[in-house]
Amino acid sequence: MKEDSVTDTVPRSVGTRELNRLVVRFAGDSGDGMQLTGDRFTSASALFGNDLATLPEFPAEIRAPQGTLAGVSAFQVQVSDHDITTPGDAPNVLVAMNPAALRKELVHLEMGGTVIVNQDAFVERNLTKAGYDSDPLDDGSLDNYTLFKVPMTTITKEVCKDLGVKPRDAERSKNFFALGLLSWLYNRPAQPTLDWISAKFKRQQLIADANTAAFKAGMAFGETAELFDFTYEVKPAVLEPGTYTNVNGNTALSWGLVAASQQAKVPLFLGSYPITPASDILHELSQRKNFGVRTLQAEDEIAAVCAALGASFGGHLGITTTSGPGIALKGETIGLAVSLELPLLVINIQRGGPSTGLPTKTESADLMQAMYGRHGESPVPIVAAYSPSQCFFAAIEAARIALKYRTPVILLSDGYLANGSEPWLLPDVSTLPDLTVEFATGPNHTEEDGTEVFWPYLRDPETMARPWAVPGTPGLTHRIGGIEKEDGTGNINYEPDNHGYMVKLREERVAHIANDIPPTMLDGDVEDADLLVLGWGSTWGAITSAVMRARDEGRKVAHAHVTHLNPLPKDLGDIVRRYPKVLVPEMNLGQFCRIIRSEFLVDAQSVAKVEGVPFTAAELHRHINGALDD
Repeated sequence: MKEDSVTDTVPRSVGTRELNRLVVRFAGDSGDGMQLTGDRFTSASALFGNDLATLPEFPAEIRAPQGTLAGVSAFQVQVSDHDITTPGDAPNVLVAMNPAALRKELVHLEMGGTVIVNQDAFVERNLTKAGYDSDPLDDGSLDNYTLFKVPMTTITKEVCKDLGVKPRDAERSKNFFALGLLSWLYNRPAQPTLDWISAKFKRQQLIADANTAAFKAGMAFGETAELFDFTYEVKPAVLEPGTYTNVNGNTALSWGLVAASQQAKVPLFLGSYPITPASDILHELSQRKNFGVRTLQAEDEIAAVCAALGASFGGHLGITTTSGPGIALKGETIGLAVSLELPLLVINIQRGGPSTGLPTKTESADLMQAMYGRHGESPVPIVAAYSPSQCFFAAIEAARIALKYRTPVILLSDGYLANGSEPWLLPDVSTLPDLTVEFATGPNHTEEDGTEVFWPYLRDPETMARPWAVPGTPGLTHRIGGIEKEDGTGNINYEPDNHGYMVKLREERVAHIANDIPPTMLDGDVEDADLLVLGWGSTWGAITSAVMRARDEGRKVAHAHVTHLNPLPKDLGDIVRRYPKVLVPEMNLGQFCRIIRSEFLVDAQSVAKVEGVPFTAAELHRHINGALDD
């Protein structure tokens, strides 16, 4: 029989082999629907009960030339029967929809891995665009892999022709053929995908029919083509009982903001300007009007943060979302928020820089910008999320600090967390912290002549926070602005001693927050480690896996992860001084490492990666062993 034919025999019986983990990478042209395909495979796996982690990767160009390397979009997912924290070091399976996808993504595949290609796309024109001198499906260059050539386009068109779908339109459903084939091969449940197609395209019945036919054809091909000797299954993971949902970082962060607003009983206002990879927060929150959320898509980044700060002045939880380039534009208004001492959340979903940089690639290189990227001495608390689901709790914590201490807070996430997804055990709402805010209601100071007045900068002795007076409240008229002011009265004051006092007071206010943050996350060989791996942000998953591998080999390694970057946890100095060696992996050139070295005078060593992709556990495992052997 021919390689590319489908038999008309009855489905044959194939054996099933169990796997404890599987890493699949879908890759194709940016118009091939690879993100959708990966997302549906992920959702089916989540419903099946697997633990999982994902890594979507897509080009920055809105539409790169079709069939070129620049236009390749990829989606990697690891599913397992045990707890995992990364999308996998290297795929076991690569699904390549065209030559460009094969050429660009094959480097990621493990040696001996499985390659499933859309054979119909390997024509001379596409091979030339991808830079191939010969057809890799026939020239022996893939001999070190298990290759399956599947005529996805041809079969998809064939099964759609009787539905009345034009051939060009039918071709767009070939990603569902690939999804059907992978669903059969790895025993993913089919019904969730069929239900999703029906719901998603209920107003476009022809498209729904085409996608359904393609998906079923992919499953049938797996059964009848006699290419595959086995199917494979990854059993459900043993997870804590409860209700789970599959969530990405931007969605979890958005829900955390809504939860913080509800817990504070303060309306939420988002002023935002669209920018990759933060825009999905605006999209998500704009759908939450039922929770009293108000959103404004402003004309630019400056208008967005000014609107958010104005909302805070008016008694709302003001939020602005952006990425690094937007933070640069918002700097003056963040400084104004420091001076006004009003709650404001500034959310930075970091991406590769500088300037436009790598809009769709991840990086965590805005830490120094968050620490110092404003005019003058203007300290701001900084909170960093470390996993997609933890973005929910990071948002609540950032809001807690902003509301309690009347200060702008910068919340750092990145593209890896924003777009990556994982199963999340929905928390019991009753366990969320009470963020209730007390607004000023009347005078708080008595003048020497007995007159009762309102002082806008009279401070709470415990938090050093000033009162929050909503405009329009009788008797609370007061002046605000960016010019230096006198503590207590808020009156303009240019005196040298007053300015020095206010600068130090603002610094002390932020430092004082360290009394109200939890101890540093610390695990591994806490008591007797030879090496401490110290991380922040999205390096958590790779570090956790790498440390586990090293400890399984008998190495003595501890792992500390910091979520409060300014002020730092009060116990961090003692922790980093406790161990002979300290390694600090970061997706930048060592920004946090420099802070650690200067603050605690320890010989911390940086592990830097600035390639637009996250660390793998294997990379960090090598660095851990190298540091221990040095």
